[in-house]
Parts: sequence; structure tokens; C-alpha cells
Amino acid sequence: MNLLKVDNLVTRLRNGAAIVDGVSFEIAAGETFALLGESGCGKSMTALSLMRLLPDGVANAGGAVQMDGAALFDLPEHDMREVRGGKMAMIFQEPGLSLNPVMTVGAQIAEVLALHQDIKGMQTNQRCIELLAQVGIPDAARRVHEYPFQLSGGMKQRVMIAMALAGSPKLLIADEPTTALDVTIQAQVLRLLRDTQDKLGMAMLLITHDLGVVAENAHRVGVMYAGQIVEQASREQLFSRPLHPYTQKLFAALPDAARSGQPLSAIPGSVPPLGSIPQGCRFAPRCDQAWALCREQTPKWTTVDGRGVRCHLYNSAESRVLRTESLSRHSALSTRDSALGTRYSALLQVEDLQVHFPIRKGLLQRVVGQVKAVDGVSLSLPQGRTLALVGESGCGKTTLGKALLQLIPPSAGSVRFAGNELIGTKSSRSAMQMVFQDPYASLNPKMRVAEILEEGMTALNIGADSETRQAHIDGLLDKVGLARDSKWRYPHEFSGGQRQRIAIARALAVSPQLLICDEPTSALDVSVQAQILNLLKALQRELGLSYLFITHNLAVVEYLAHEVCVMYLGRIVERGMTEEVLRSPKHPYTQALLSAVPRIDGAGREYVKLEGDMPSPANPPSGCHFAPRCPKRMAECTAYPVEAEISATHVVRCHLYDRRD
Repeated sequence: MNLLKVDNLVTRLRNGAAIVDGVSFEIAAGETFALLGESGCGKSMTALSLMRLLPDGVANAGGAVQMDGAALFDLPEHDMREVRGGKMAMIFQEPGLSLNPVMTVGAQIAEVLALHQDIKGMQTNQRCIELLAQVGIPDAARRVHEYPFQLSGGMKQRVMIAMALAGSPKLLIADEPTTALDVTIQAQVLRLLRDTQDKLGMAMLLITHDLGVVAENAHRVGVMYAGQIVEQASREQLFSRPLHPYTQKLFAALPDAARSGQPLSAIPGSVPPLGSIPQGCRFAPRCDQAWALCREQTPKWTTVDGRGVRCHLYNSAESRVLRTESLSRHSALSTRDSALGTRYSALLQVEDLQVHFPIRKGLLQRVVGQVKAVDGVSLSLPQGRTLALVGESGCGKTTLGKALLQLIPPSAGSVRFAGNELIGTKSSRSAMQMVFQDPYASLNPKMRVAEILEEGMTALNIGADSETRQAHIDGLLDKVGLARDSKWRYPHEFSGGQRQRIAIARALAVSPQLLICDEPTSALDVSVQAQILNLLKALQRELGLSYLFITHNLAVVEYLAHEVCVMYLGRIVERGMTEEVLRSPKHPYTQALLSAVPRIDGAGREYVKLEGDMPSPANPPSGCHFAPRCPKRMAECTAYPVEAEISATHVVRCHLYDRRD
């Protein structure tokens, strides 16, 4: 029996534009239904409509929602407050913004318990501790009295889950519950949700743009585009044979090793603005299988082999012929880059680099310790190659990247670029540039694109005059796939993917040889991510660029990188060719990282659960830094391991491979 039934839901802005337009789906008790799609397609607004938590200027304009036999849109607000938290709870996308910063986490959970469970007084604290322990927060008795700012991102997300579970809801809405989390924390959060669902028989509406998360957690899937569900099927049906061209494009945009020698199938353009397509198929402007009918007539919902799809390709015999002809035009995959085995000379050589920050206390600010953010890192990056640096948040990846550019002064070690020592100089600042994680935060909102791109050129005396520099800027915009007239616009007028292109153009403006890319695709949809990865690949081939690619997305590493360094608590614990490290990981930490990655083919490794959280770099464990969390720790781990050579290109620091005996 269905717990939730949504029938023809319509949500509109005050100006009449539909944000959610005729959405229908059902969720049974104990079932997970996933809403999948790009940012801006209406997934979160659908969830807020169900909860009746729409922002000002947005209202439900039609349709019906039945929850456990009750018509939610007909309930008075007093009764709806009983439903929220008691029968239906929501985990919001950004826990840092959803938690009250001036209340302890225990006090925030206690509010739910008092309202929906009638638990008050002495029982409250004990129940809060039980809930925090249930969601995997260590030392819950202490954490219950802490404030959100004292918790890590993963812990804040777990507190949100504890608050949602406090009312024992029958339906949990999880809106991008793992966005921006490390793969290890993501795996813990998703496993927690699955275990809770199995234990309580709870239904779940999972909102995400991650196909791997859908593959491992959903029973049924609705693919959403521009306010409409365009395809709905069981997980097995969708992943074995997606029907709608949009769904097919999402799958084709996924990076993996098999596609590393060719461009990803990026979806051109972006999700259309609200109300901009009065008739026809909303995906037609971006669809390579569209024909005249797609622009003239809105496709009807069609049932194909027990599943639903909204596409003209499945409406008639004529369209089935067109579909066959269109699909036959897709070209075969090209072969992998044959240059992988070629020898390259080192462009960047880093030896025993350290970045330590002093800890000062007292009135006289005496140094009482050191935060060892980067602690003896050595690596080599050849010309025209990509080295990926992977690891959990807080392991020192970004600090290392900034130290290479002298944006943070190194404490010790050597950084040689093209044979020249960089530490203590700024001579190669133009030859090394950085693409930051958040382009919106790193681009000056008060400057036009032309001014942003020209600023670095002027500072480094590149170009004879402004006219010459503007001509160079036009060429840069051509290279990154932006219109030349866009240079007179401000950053807020662009989409996230376009802003990242501007950030890349700014880095290229001074003709660098090396780009340090700090999580440049972490906040992007899979389709926009594909565009950026294609751009980076093309620029590397055209300009011979080298990339130090900082990321926690191992699928991107598999597609883009030639070599990988795995970093843990300021040190490199494993490095080698991408195929070696990702196909045959040796260090227990690398094995745990890879086991946590959700895969759409379901062929993931056996999950390795790590104990606790990463220790503080201000007080790292003695011996092997990973030992306190390692499932394979042994007596020898009290000493830090030396490098063990697995092959000529693959080394690991672990006593399991220590060959000194």
C-alpha cells in the first residue's frame, strides 16, 4: 500500500511561471524513491511543496498529496505542524544553514522530542544522547552540549538526521544528503539511512544528482527536467536501459576509465528558465534526437514495458523509426590515449615539503605547538600530464596547492619548477596558476569578465596595450567556450559551469605551464562537470598544460589523471599510475576510500568502515598516522613506515608491504 501519493502537483511563482508542473509519483512504506536531475529542475521545490514550506512568492497551484490517507493540502496549519517532523521529516541540503547556530545540538533535538514524542524533563537528554549515538556520532554525551560550529560537516549532517529521526517519521525526505561530503562520510551517511530504513520500515524520498547514490539506494527513480518528471522506472530498468534522451545523456556524461581517451558526452546548454517554453518538449533545445514535432507539441506520458516516459520517440510507429535512425548516428568510442606509456621529464619536483602553522596561547602568544597541515610531501609532475591528489577534507590537499604557489609560505622543503627553486621567490608566479573550488567566491563580483581577465595580464606586463590584451581575452573566451560579448557581463550573470570556465580563462590569461585545480567540479552537476572535464582535456592537448588536480571524486580521477597521490593527515601514503592505484590499491586507507565510492554498475568493493574521524593535524598520532582507524593495524604500526616499492611506478607507506626484513 502506498504511504505517499502525489497527483499532478503544480507549484508556481507569483508571476505565473510553473516551477513544478504536473508531477505525479507514489512511495510505498519501506521504499526509497529517488528524484534525479540537474540543479534548477525543481527537485527541492517538489519536496518543499510536500512539506508546505514554500518560500515567499511561491505557492501550490494545483494537484493533490495524500499522506497515510490524509490530504495534506486540505489540512489546517495546526494539523500540518503535527505532520511535519511527526509523520514526514526532511534532511535539508546544507546542514550548516539549517541548524540554529546559537542553540546546542541537544536543545535542537529536544524541540522535536517535546513536540512529537511528548518527551520532556530528565528523559530528554538521555534520548538525545541515544539518537546521536544511533547516527554514529562518537562521544555523544559530550557532543549533545556542543554547538553546530564545533562539529565537522559530516557530523552536522548526522545531527540533521538525528533531528529528523527524533519524531519517528513514516517518510523521510533527504535533499542531497551527501553533497560536498567526502566519499567516506557519504558512505557512512547513506549506510545509516539504509539501516534506519530497514529497522523502522520508513519510506524515503531521496533527492540527488548523483547516479551512483541512486544506484546503491533507490528502489524506483523519477528523472526530473524543467519541472516535469520525464521518466519513471525501477532502478533495474533505468540503469539497464534508460529511455529518455535526457537520462541517456546523464549516463553518457559520467567520467570513468573506459572514456579517458575521448570527450565525455556533455549536454549542451542548461536547464531552461522558468516559463520560457510554453509548448513542445522542454528538453528539445538540448536534444540531438529532436525533430519538428518536439518543438511544436508537448509529449504525452507514455507507458513502455511497464515504465513511464515523456518523449515523442515512444508515441508512434513513425517516431520509433526516427529513434532508430537517430541512435544509429552515434559514433563508436575512440581508443585510449596511446601516450600513457611515454616517458616525460619532470616540470614540478617537490621534496619533503612542510607547511606548519604555530599554535599560540596566553597573553604573550607563546608558541605551544604546531598544526602540521603538510608534513613531508614529495611528488613529481611531468610536462603535459595530470597528477591527482586525493584524500578526505582536512588532509592538507588545498594547503599543499597554495604552498606550491607561495600563497602560503612553506616551513621547509624544496619546490623546483622547470629546474628552478621556487621557495623564497616569485619568479614563476605566471607559469603556475590556480583554479579555485568556488568560482563565485574567487571572482570579484564588482568587476566585469574583461576586467577580471585583464587584471593578471596587466600586473605581469603581458600585452603591449589594452587593445592587444582585449584581443587575447577574445581568444581565451573562444578557448573556454564562451561568447566574446560575454566579457562585458558580471559573474552573477553566469551559471556555475560558466563561472568555472571564466576562472579557467583567468588562469590561462598569463600563459601558465601548470594549473593547480582545487576541486573545480565538486559543486557541479554531472552534465556541467562533463563540459569542464572536456575543456581541461582539450586545453591539455592543445597547450601542453600540466595539471595538479585536487579532488575527492575518484570517478573524475579515473577519467582525467595519469598518476595519483593519496594523502592522509599531511602525508602521501600511496602513489602510482592511475590504473595501478585504483585497480589494485595497497594502502588500507586507499582501499577504504575506493570501497566507499558508489558505482552505477553495482561492482563496488566490499565496504571498509573506518573507525572514528581523521585526527587533528595539531596532534597527529605517533607512528603510522592512519593506525588508529586502520582495520589491519598491528604492533609495527607504532613506527612510521618507510616507502615500499610495489612496482617501478607504484609505492606505498605501509608496514604490510615493508620489505626491510
